[in-house]
Amino acid sequence: MTAPDLRSRFAATLHALLRDAESPSADPSPSADPYPYADNLLARWAEPQRRYHTTDHLTAVLDHIDTLAEYADDPELVRLAAWFHDAVYRPDRSENEERSARLAERALAEAGLSDDGTREVARLVRLTTTHAAEPGDRNGAVLCDADLAILASAPDAYAAYTAAVREEYGFVPDEAFRTGRAAVLEQLLALPSLFRTPYGTQRWEAPARRNLASELALLTG
Repeated sequence: MTAPDLRSRFAATLHALLRDAESPSADPSPSADPYPYADNLLARWAEPQRRYHTTDHLTAVLDHIDTLAEYADDPELVRLAAWFHDAVYRPDRSENEERSARLAERALAEAGLSDDGTREVARLVRLTTTHAAEPGDRNGAVLCDADLAILASAPDAYAAYTAAVREEYGFVPDEAFRTGRAAVLEQLLALPSLFRTPYGTQRWEAPARRNLASELALLTG
């Protein structure tokens, strides 16, 4: 998807939320121009240190949210959270999700989103630290499943994903990366379920576990 398409997609999401906050027929306030916010986010998603966490990943997550939208209580808020969930991304730092959530809080309050909406977006962004959505957290389940859907991709696409992740962590020596990555995979495989929506459980769980097990075998074999 091109940058103009993504800009329009962001604008449609923000406009929908601002209209809902006023009345179904109200036009968004002229002061709530979504395009500067979209441009700022797209610039962040295009930073040179990114190899996997790029606009391609953003587009994929948004597409998966479209697929899973029926399971969310507030799909537009989940879409906004997708835009912000990796907006701050430095592979050598551990506070990316928290910094991304704080960016969402500042930007969305300025844009005119309701306090409740802003809090929910920030909560969802923080949730991507662990992807541990609680039972009944329908918005969280959709965002987490959409973010993890890459794990269930076809083998070639999964291999491209793992190669891109390795590039992002190019500053880490091979042995240390293999050890750390293997620990992550083992933690994921130990979970009772990787996905929480019915769609994710039925369509993505089995292929994701196959991919994770295959990668782990390569790393430890």
